[in-house]
Amino acid sequence: MPETSNPGSSGAGGNRGRRSGLRARLRGGAIRSGRLLPGLLTAAPALAVAFAVHAVVPALPAMTSAVALGLLAANLPGTAVWIAGRARPGLDFAGKHLMRGGIVLLGLKVSIMDILGLGWLAMVLIAGVVLLSFGGTYLLVRLFRLPRETALLVATGFSICGASAIGAMAAVRRIRHADTVLPVALVTLCGTLAIGILPLLMHPLQLSPLAFGAWTGASVHDVGQVVATAQTAGTAALGIAVVVKLTRVLLLAPVVAVAGVHHRMSTSGQHALPPLVPLFVVGFVAMVALRSTDWLSDGWLDAGAGLQDILLGAALFGLGSAVRIRTLLHTGARALLAALAAWLLIALLGLAAALLMTA
Repeated sequence: MPETSNPGSSGAGGNRGRRSGLRARLRGGAIRSGRLLPGLLTAAPALAVAFAVHAVVPALPAMTSAVALGLLAANLPGTAVWIAGRARPGLDFAGKHLMRGGIVLLGLKVSIMDILGLGWLAMVLIAGVVLLSFGGTYLLVRLFRLPRETALLVATGFSICGASAIGAMAAVRRIRHADTVLPVALVTLCGTLAIGILPLLMHPLQLSPLAFGAWTGASVHDVGQVVATAQTAGTAALGIAVVVKLTRVLLLAPVVAVAGVHHRMSTSGQHALPPLVPLFVVGFVAMVALRSTDWLSDGWLDAGAGLQDILLGAALFGLGSAVRIRTLLHTGARALLAALAAWLLIALLGLAAALLMTA
C-alpha cells in the first residue's frame, strides 16, 4: 500500500521549528543584553557626574566632561581593567549606536526658518567656511602624514559639528569604531581650547557682541562648546552664535551624502555596497523638517534636547574610555600639531566670515 502522510505532521514540525528559532533568538538577545549591560550601567553614573559638573561650572559643557571622564576611567589603575574588560562591549555599543540616536535628535535643534533669517550672504559665507575648513583641515592632517581616514574624520568634526559629525562620517565610510577615538579626542580638546581663548580675543580684536557671536558659531566645533563660548559676550552674541552654528550642523546631511556616494562608487566592485546615506542621517533630516514646521511644543523640544544630551553624553563617555594615554602620547604628537594648525585655520576663516556678516 502506498504510504500516507499525516497532514498535521509537517505543520507541527514547522511550528516546532519556528518555536525553536524564536527561543534561539531570545537566548541570543538575552546574551547580547547581558554583555552590553555592564558598560551601559558604567556610563550612567559617569553621565550624571558630567551633568553635575556642567551645572556647577556652566562654562564646561557636559559633553566635554563626559569625554574627560571616559579618558580618566580608562587610564586610572582602579578602573582600567573593568573598562577594558566587562564594560567594553557596552561602551563600544554606546559609542557607535547611541551616537547615531543622538545625531537624529540633533535635528530637532535646527529650524530652516531661523537659518533663512540670517540672509543669503551669511548662508553663503558659512557654507564657504565649512568647505574651506574641511578641505584645508584634510590637507593639513595629510601633510603631517596621518592616515586618510583620520584626516577625513578630523576634517568633518572640525568643520561641521564635532564628535557627532565624526560619528556620521565614520558610519557612511565604514570606518572602524576604534579609528574614531583619536579624532574625537582632538576635536574635544580644540573645542575646549576655544572656550578659554576666544573670549580673551574679543576686546583686542575690537569685536562687537554680534561679530563675536558669529565668529564663535562659525569656528567652534561642538554646539555645547559654542554656547559656552558665546554666552560670555551676552544674549545677543549667544543668539547669533547658535543660529550660525546650526547652519553648519545642517550641512552635515549633504556632506555625508556626498561622502556616501563617493564611497559607494569606489566600492562598486564589491558584493556588499554601503548605503548612500545611513538611516540615522535620514532621521536627522526628518527631525529638521519636523522642527521647521513649528508643530512641536517647547516641552517636546526640551524633552528631545534632554534625550539627545543623554545619548551623546553616553556615546562620548564610551569613546573617551577607549583612549589609552600611552598610545595617545606615542601616536598623537603629530595629530595634535595638525589639529592645532586646523584649529587656527578655521578660527581665521570664521573670523573673516563673521566680520563680513556683521559689517
